[in-house]
Amino acid sequence: MSYFLDAHLFEGVIKLVEITDVRLNGRGGQGAVTASRLLAEAAILENQYVHAFPNFGPERAGAPVTSYARICSEPFTEKTEVYEPHIVVVIDPTLLDDVPVAEGLKEGGVIVVNYEGMKESLMRFFEGCHANIYKVAGSKIAMEEIGRNVPNLVMLGALLKVTKLVKLESLLEVTSKRFPGVLGEKNIVAIKRAYEEVE
Repeated sequence: MSYFLDAHLFEGVIKLVEITDVRLNGRGGQGAVTASRLLAEAAILENQYVHAFPNFGPERAGAPVTSYARICSEPFTEKTEVYEPHIVVVIDPTLLDDVPVAEGLKEGGVIVVNYEGMKESLMRFFEGCHANIYKVAGSKIAMEEIGRNVPNLVMLGALLKVTKLVKLESLLEVTSKRFPGVLGEKNIVAIKRAYEEVE
């Protein structure tokens, strides 16, 4: 968690506000922006305060995309880009070779990676990184349950299991509203599966 001095004064006292910053790294077309928005919407259901916003260059499929969610139990005014996240979610494992996904991560933070290989082989990407690292076969789950390699919400299921940032039920509710019908049902199955299979 990070703290900052809220700009609002209450009876002359400056209040410290605790914020959790999440960064999602993906590629264009994989739904990183949608994932940050749904994570934020789930937090709103639980009466938390949020900012969710993307950061990307030319909009093209396959280009690296970064999206953020900032979550707090109190109102906050900080609106900067997230430079030192507490949590990093890697939606596309090919980014591990091209992008320093752990850059700026707070010491003792959390990294959740879409990765099918052995945990030992994953760790080579994070040498010297003092973080709690988890993996889940997000693409495999997405293909088997949704029929497409769009593991954005799958990765949120894994994230919630290891962080308890919001309740799983809240994510499932906002997913059902965003994707009604069969697509939503498939995503819910995939989210639940990732929640159980993350390691």
